[in-house]
Amino acid sequence: MQTLIVVIHVIVAIVIVGLVLLQQGKGADAGASFGAGASQTVFGASGSGNFLVKATTVAATVFFVTSLSLAIFARNQSGVSSTVGLPVVNQEIQEQATSRQSDVPQLDEEVELPSSQNDVPALPVDNN
Repeated sequence: MQTLIVVIHVIVAIVIVGLVLLQQGKGADAGASFGAGASQTVFGASGSGNFLVKATTVAATVFFVTSLSLAIFARNQSGVSSTVGLPVVNQEIQEQATSRQSDVPQLDEEVELPSSQNDVPALPVDNN
């Protein structure tokens, strides 16, 4: 199911890019006065504006829905590696893992570090 949504998501993204590139800019109406007005007859008398705007709106809606569903899939799969609440199959392995974790020494009291004032060399001072 997730693979199908990813495929649809990529296809819709490519379609959105194509639809945006096909749409006219704000300055495209000036070209009609120089003889480019006949290029809009492919999509009908009203031009390509209505069709391309509606197609872009539908593609953007599908893109948002697939993005949301992919985010939900990712959230559900992020907890897969957690072992909380799962039954213990082999008690010996769990005891070994917990004993390895307890072998790490813990600092119970604060350790005072020696002052490092003498470790840094001083630059000579030039009073000119």
